Amino acid sequence: MVSERSAVQAGAEVLVASNRGPVSYALGEDGALTAKRGGGGLVSGLSAIGPATDAVWVCAALGDGDREAVRQTGGALDPGDTGGQRVRMLDIPAEVHAAAYNGIANSVLWFVHHMLYQTPLEPAFGAEFRAQWASYEAYNRAFAQALADEAAEGAAVLVQDYHLALVPGMLRELRPDVRIAHFSHTPWAPPEYFRMLPDDIAEQLLRGMLGADQLGFLTHRWADAFAGCCAAVVGGTGNTRIAVHGLGADAEFLRERSRRADVDERQATLREQIGTDPDGAPRRTIVRVDRTELSKNIVRGLLAYRQLLVDHPSWRERVVHVAFAYPSRQDLAVYREYTAEVGRVAEEINSEYGTPSWRPVELHVKDDFARSLAAYRLADVALVNPIRDGMNLVAKEIPVVSEQGCVLVLSREAGAHEELGTDALTVNPYDVTGTARALHEALSMDAGERAARTQRLAAAATALPPAQWFLEQLRALKG
Repeated sequence: MVSERSAVQAGAEVLVASNRGPVSYALGEDGALTAKRGGGGLVSGLSAIGPATDAVWVCAALGDGDREAVRQTGGALDPGDTGGQRVRMLDIPAEVHAAAYNGIANSVLWFVHHMLYQTPLEPAFGAEFRAQWASYEAYNRAFAQALADEAAEGAAVLVQDYHLALVPGMLRELRPDVRIAHFSHTPWAPPEYFRMLPDDIAEQLLRGMLGADQLGFLTHRWADAFAGCCAAVVGGTGNTRIAVHGLGADAEFLRERSRRADVDERQATLREQIGTDPDGAPRRTIVRVDRTELSKNIVRGLLAYRQLLVDHPSWRERVVHVAFAYPSRQDLAVYREYTAEVGRVAEEINSEYGTPSWRPVELHVKDDFARSLAAYRLADVALVNPIRDGMNLVAKEIPVVSEQGCVLVLSREAGAHEELGTDALTVNPYDVTGTARALHEALSMDAGERAARTQRLAAAATALPPAQWFLEQLRALKG
């Protein structure tokens, strides 16, 4: 049901839809709400279109604070909480959201597109899956209805990611006049893997997305995979345009934010933890910054570092692996187990090779953006070795912030490899020995080449910053 306030404000010319919105609310013990604004490419992009454009962001309530905010406002959030943006937050029933988000989006679609299944045992699509799929349909339908309610005649609607794959088709039925784009922030599975999904579900997903006028992907590889799935399952992409928009790093924001006092303080602390080598020089650093997401391949990265210490003992006491592994999706058992394995392997390396004056792995699990930026600044080598990744912005951010130049060791399975592969050291993410070899090459690279590579990487990484990335898609949709 559309609230009175929402109805009064109807008629947006530009709409964005995403599971997570630009603001979240915490509910205090006294019942008071505290709003916290987020960042990222969509926030930058919506800000970039300017206040003259009538825009609204549709998102889901994710927790108790969000749900209370919806109850108090009818879903049309206070612009004072949102930085002046019009935001409509949907209070989809918690059990429906949980089944759609964790049951389907994160436990099925994410696993398919990142090719994470242990196929002898999984997936097994039975009655539970079908019940969860019904929730995914209901969740998408709620978004489609809200967008239909809010959109002006001929509005431009930009739908985000795998959580909302059915929205374009549903919205097209409700509002044939609007222009619809959908953007996939993940990889797209090749046809033979995608077709593990039940045939009717695979077709429904593709037809849902093909309800859009325009579909965007991060790389040509993912766009081609989607087109291949369409050819195999539904006979082609029809009249839907497919485009590639490689989201870049926000150089201006990163450089300014990384020079603030809190980052300086954390860098000093990290330098103290890293220490000096037997000659009194600062130890070299191999830096990784990731969530403990299964696709990020943190465990094999640690094993490659251990192999480096075995194959090249001269690096012992002269290098430290600064590994930030921030817990992710801990409500799913497989993620809890993976996070525990990361800690176990790190501790095993420290026990096996550490000395009273040298801790080979500095593992941090508490999310701290300022500390991540401090690590970016002091990195000699950046290890980015995902099994599969839509883009991987860390690979793009580190060269922008690096002070002395940083060698990027990059998985060929990261979307960023399409743009950065020429100046990175490419690795097969499953090849621990090969990754160890690349780490040695990176640590051994002379300063001049390292600096030159970093400069070229930073230029490629910032070619399409977030605001421009968003506006490019909007212009293409309106054109």
